[in-house]
Amino acid sequence: MKIIQKLNKHFGQIKKGGILVIIKKIKSLIILVLQIPIYLLSIPTVIIIRLIRPWFLIRWQGINSSRIGHFASETELYCCEIESGINKPKQNFIDLFYLAKKITCNKQLEKMWKRKIKILPRFIMYPLFVFNRFLNNFFKGGDFHEIGTNTNQDRDVHNLLEKYHTHINFTQEEEDLGKKILKKFSINIDKFVCLNVRDSAYLDRHKEHTDHDWTYHSFRDGNIDLYVLAAEELAKRGYHVFRMGVKVLKPIKSTNSKIIDYANSEMRSDFMDIYLGAKCSFCITTGTGFDEIPRIFHKPIAWVYVPLGNFLTNNKKDLLITKNHINKKNNNKLSLSEIFSFNVALADELEKFENNNVELKENSPEEIRDLIIEMDERLNDNWKETDQDLLLQEKFWSIFKANIKKQNLDKPVHGIIKARIGAKYLRENQDWIK
Repeated sequence: MKIIQKLNKHFGQIKKGGILVIIKKIKSLIILVLQIPIYLLSIPTVIIIRLIRPWFLIRWQGINSSRIGHFASETELYCCEIESGINKPKQNFIDLFYLAKKITCNKQLEKMWKRKIKILPRFIMYPLFVFNRFLNNFFKGGDFHEIGTNTNQDRDVHNLLEKYHTHINFTQEEEDLGKKILKKFSINIDKFVCLNVRDSAYLDRHKEHTDHDWTYHSFRDGNIDLYVLAAEELAKRGYHVFRMGVKVLKPIKSTNSKIIDYANSEMRSDFMDIYLGAKCSFCITTGTGFDEIPRIFHKPIAWVYVPLGNFLTNNKKDLLITKNHINKKNNNKLSLSEIFSFNVALADELEKFENNNVELKENSPEEIRDLIIEMDERLNDNWKETDQDLLLQEKFWSIFKANIKKQNLDKPVHGIIKARIGAKYLRENQDWIK
């Protein structure tokens, strides 16, 4: 039955993609045939690796290289956990990695990780992984040879990012290249912001060649038009603003020379994606893969984020707001506790919001602008925090933590919470904090 389903899937993809998909599948078949000797060699290799385990442990793991967020944060957190002694064997060992998918989302990031960890060709490592799993059906012990995921994937539940220097860096040649490119466009390297607003274009770019439907992610999308006011405010404050993206639905509409539609510019490249994320003053994001680059390089982030329960909370310089959650039955705005009681605080699919009669309404341009004003003024030590602000923060996080605890999650999603909710957002939404 499964064979028939797979055949139907392949025929469906060929029908959609035509000759290009046929060529791609023939190529994949040839590669598979050529790999047969490697699979055969993996049998004695895995047996030997298992036999020498008492003296020397060899572990492996596939890296999720197809999505930049996972590629950046999960790999960085692996390095942090090893450095802190978490998931680190007590005996002599070596960890080997391979790309879990056949594609890499960003070649520059791959190059930088190869300078830090041992990433071997997939065609060598994947057969070892497969046969080790197969052998586990008869002889236990194969789990010792798998690195596994971090404590909770990309969640910094041990607050490790702040404790360690970023484990990847630019060579002097790369540093010079980045400065040269920015200088070409007359951009001050010391004062620019990355604006990262998620839409469906990136994941849908290969839609004609696959049956995968990404619309379940659409609750995280944002409208770039709502961020123009914030970008204009940043330009007034002397920042250049880079609208980030590999592929986007529409351009950012501004005639201000300091607001750069990088996603649609000739400057855009894998290298500059990483360079800008690593060097920005801060990042504004709706929560998508690219923001993990500034995150692992310890850059402050202003988050306009859903789902609320998954707020990234480990950086004390980060600011957060969320979309407005509307009860579709009476058109009332849900309070913080109601977002949890409606079972959407940790929702990871659009359908879960729909099934619980919750509509997400995007933040106003003014709310977004106020968030970035606070970020700028905090970073420049110009922010005046009142006693009321402190009380509202305390009240919000007290309710938040209590509701997270009620979820009885298998794995923690937060460590010590250090981020703040946008102060003006709390002042103007005090009825929400209950």
